[in-house]
Amino acid sequence: MSRGLLLPSPPHGHHHRQPRHRPAGVDTAKKLGLLPEEYDKIKEILGRVPNFTELSIYSAMWSEHCSYKNSIKQLKTLPRSGPKLLAEAGQENAGLVDIGDGWACAFKIESHNHPSAIEPYQGAATGVGGINRDIFTMGARPIAQLNSLRFGDISKEASSRWHMRGVVKGIGDYGNAFGVPVLGGEVYFDPCYTTNPLVNAMSVGIVRTDKVISATSHGKGNPVFIVGSSTGKDGIHGASFASKDITDTSMDDLPAVQVGDPFMEKLLLEASLELAQTDAIIGMQDMGAAGITCSTSEMSAKGGAGMDINLDLVPTRQQGMHAWEILLSESQERMLVVVKKGREKEVKAIFDKWDLNCVEIGTVTDGDRLRYFMHGELIAEVPAESLVLGGGAPVYEREQKEPAYIAENKKFNLDDIDEPHDLKAVAYELLASPNIASKRWVSEQYDSMVRTNNMSTNAPSDAGLVLVRETGKGLAVTVDCNGRYVHADPHKGAMIAVSEAARNIACTGGEPCGVTNCLNFGNPYDPEVYWQFAQAIKGMGDACRAFETPVTGGNVSFYNHTVTEKKNIPVFPTPTIGMVGIVPDVSKRMSLDFKQKGDLIFLLGKVVDDIACSEYLTRVHGIERSPAPYFDIEEEKRLHTMLLMLIRKGLINAAHDVSDGGIFVTLAEMGMPRSLGFDVVTDSEVREDSFLFGEAQGRAIVTVDQDNEDDFLDLMSASRVPSVLLGHVTQGKLMVDDASFGTIADAKRTYEEAIPRIMREP
Repeated sequence: MSRGLLLPSPPHGHHHRQPRHRPAGVDTAKKLGLLPEEYDKIKEILGRVPNFTELSIYSAMWSEHCSYKNSIKQLKTLPRSGPKLLAEAGQENAGLVDIGDGWACAFKIESHNHPSAIEPYQGAATGVGGINRDIFTMGARPIAQLNSLRFGDISKEASSRWHMRGVVKGIGDYGNAFGVPVLGGEVYFDPCYTTNPLVNAMSVGIVRTDKVISATSHGKGNPVFIVGSSTGKDGIHGASFASKDITDTSMDDLPAVQVGDPFMEKLLLEASLELAQTDAIIGMQDMGAAGITCSTSEMSAKGGAGMDINLDLVPTRQQGMHAWEILLSESQERMLVVVKKGREKEVKAIFDKWDLNCVEIGTVTDGDRLRYFMHGELIAEVPAESLVLGGGAPVYEREQKEPAYIAENKKFNLDDIDEPHDLKAVAYELLASPNIASKRWVSEQYDSMVRTNNMSTNAPSDAGLVLVRETGKGLAVTVDCNGRYVHADPHKGAMIAVSEAARNIACTGGEPCGVTNCLNFGNPYDPEVYWQFAQAIKGMGDACRAFETPVTGGNVSFYNHTVTEKKNIPVFPTPTIGMVGIVPDVSKRMSLDFKQKGDLIFLLGKVVDDIACSEYLTRVHGIERSPAPYFDIEEEKRLHTMLLMLIRKGLINAAHDVSDGGIFVTLAEMGMPRSLGFDVVTDSEVREDSFLFGEAQGRAIVTVDQDNEDDFLDLMSASRVPSVLLGHVTQGKLMVDDASFGTIADAKRTYEEAIPRIMREP
């Protein structure tokens, strides 16, 4: 098609010409999820009454999912700068940090909660597809995936087992076919996630710093291409669907769930990376939420330009699609590319080679107007800036109220809890708890060895470790959040989530360099939920400043709230932290497994009489109300520094952080990989159950070769980190205070079989 025929040329004074189709009123706006005052604002922006297509555009772009209208004010308080940061938070498809030697790491985490609640398989699969596209749209090759999953009680709820089966298979099938190894993740269970599971997917990629592609558009006359899959009716109003509570009628929204094709995405990845090696393009953006509408408006607003788009030219899967359907479709595996004029053939040749659509659908214009044409008519005209975050999209500060349960938590008293007589039985009950037990049922459905640069398969470590072959360094990656802690105390709980991520990276021998977050909360119009949100953001910001890890971006997922006639339940506030760190010398990486009989076992960090918020307190005593566990950010920072010094000096053989399940579970997990046991003594100053099962933060267990004991103790005595000799590694028996806790084989059997046994239930 020749250039002159691309778009119907508007008559002179086109800016006075109004789009065709009848005006849409406030009732239509409300049905599309807009507030009456937002409808008035749209009229003010346009200087007239909008039509249905324009209202649909605003309803998607001003939805919480796209505009962050209820969260942006809080998000702006997070630290956005750091020594390694290369891209300003939220300005690109993903966060970008400098990893040295001319290379950068692109990484991001996003939720696909609502789609996964009603269609677990495709909901999770397309979450994986979307997050990987965010990475390679920047010209980065994805080298690692992680995920953070939350389900209801799988031992009691068949629906939670259905969610888990579908989600795990969806992630596995898409990721394995696409060819990126899953390096880590977490799975957590609680009744609050029964109707509303959380599916947070993270992708990590690497790119030469001089080959990064920006999500921008400028240069009058430059052609605009849509590349990848054809556009269908899947995912229409997906952003709006993600911006409301799950109710009894949510299954009616099934068309709002997209369908993924990992093989198409693999082709798109290779084509995009080939494109990144040329200088033929101005910018590129993934088509995620709100599809064509989102990418045209965000790229235009970023570059300070406009666009004319002809929707007749968009390759579609169904005949007779309406303009608003084409504009809002969230069909997967599509991108928008702005090409330098005159380089079209070069770009088309790359996509032809990979057998992908590459169709010119418009041009860049001066000014800031987005004009969409169909059947020779102007069907919508809106200013790009008015649609985007930080532009004309509304910004709200919602009402906050501290929930009454916070005061209840503070009344918790350790002395009211009776110590159990049979601590061994408690230990095995914890090993069998789905929150602690082996997640191998999940991980063995993922290909962790594709691309062969995963370094944590045969040497388990607290963070996933991937080799950056181009530089010889390692990237340590992790996702962490204990929603129970955040619920108990949102400020402290969010600080703990950041600290645990940093601790996992430190135990692996890495230094954290950046954070991405996925903020999963209930309905922001509920003052108690909004209070939790504001407090958690404050805690996250405080901890990120302490560790000098800027927040590079991420995702807010509100409305994880179940509303039925019988119940009104928000999920635990779950601000999932994705963190990336650098391991400068991979030969000095640290794993968590005991290495040899006779090694000394030390606890680094305080011995604290504390069982608050622990899995032990909740599961064994059935107590839901207690404050978050012991935590001190300064102690935490000192511990991490000490771990790195010990690892770099070669003074320890293993390191594992103390987290869910406390010291006993940590020791058992260290013993399982090589079937080694332990003989330890508890501290007479504190309760035995507290010592073994308490979850006080800022602690790690390390093992030391007896030959290195003096050097280890010299270094520790010069530091401000307490260290306590617990005992030593044994052949396979588990001894605590001279009492037998069985063998490591018994512990491993309990730990490995718990989830498979539950998942065999229909």
